[in-house]
Amino acid sequence: MTDFSEPRFDHPPRPLAQRVGAIAWPSFFAAGVATMVFFAFVDPLALRDLTFPDMQISRELGYSLGFLMFWVATAASSLFTWILLRPASRFNHPRPPGL
Repeated sequence: MTDFSEPRFDHPPRPLAQRVGAIAWPSFFAAGVATMVFFAFVDPLALRDLTFPDMQISRELGYSLGFLMFWVATAASSLFTWILLRPASRFNHPRPPGL
């Protein structure tokens, strides 16, 4: 007879550091590539003049802000992929026979 009182998973949960690393590292590398490609064609000072002409943003700060925005976007993409690929066994508990 099968015991349905405790949920059984097909594999144990991963450590938090491994889950965060699986999201942060790929998104970090993707943001680096996106930053290089984007700023190969766009000058941060020209972009500042078009978007926020009254703000004093240096070229280095423009590169940094661009990288952080790309990193947030790619981290969100990695996070959504991780959420969608979680095993269903963690959420869908097996039904007892006859239900």
